[in-house]
Amino acid sequence: MTASGKTPIPQRKAQLERRLAELGARLEAIEDELESHQNPDWDDLAAEREGDEVLEATGEAGQAEIRKIHAALQRIEAGEYGECVRCGAEIPEERLDALPWTPLCRSCAK
Repeated sequence: MTASGKTPIPQRKAQLERRLAELGARLEAIEDELESHQNPDWDDLAAEREGDEVLEATGEAGQAEIRKIHAALQRIEAGEYGECVRCGAEIPEERLDALPWTPLCRSCAK
């Protein structure tokens, strides 16, 4: 953080890129797990399929977060990161700390 209490943009970018790498690894592991189910036992296969639904939902959530991170990285490149895409107001640092990919200020997110 700088003296003004703001996290420097390069640090935010690195944070987003680290999260992107984590999500990529997680999605790859989910995909591997989903592809590994070849159980010939119907009962076991049914139980695995129930677990697959959870994995698929987790994967979908990860993909959505990846899209948000890519959009945030594009805003960084455009020099628009930290500005609300709806109203143009500055997004508070606390909000960016919690949701570094957020495109909206607190008011517009409601």
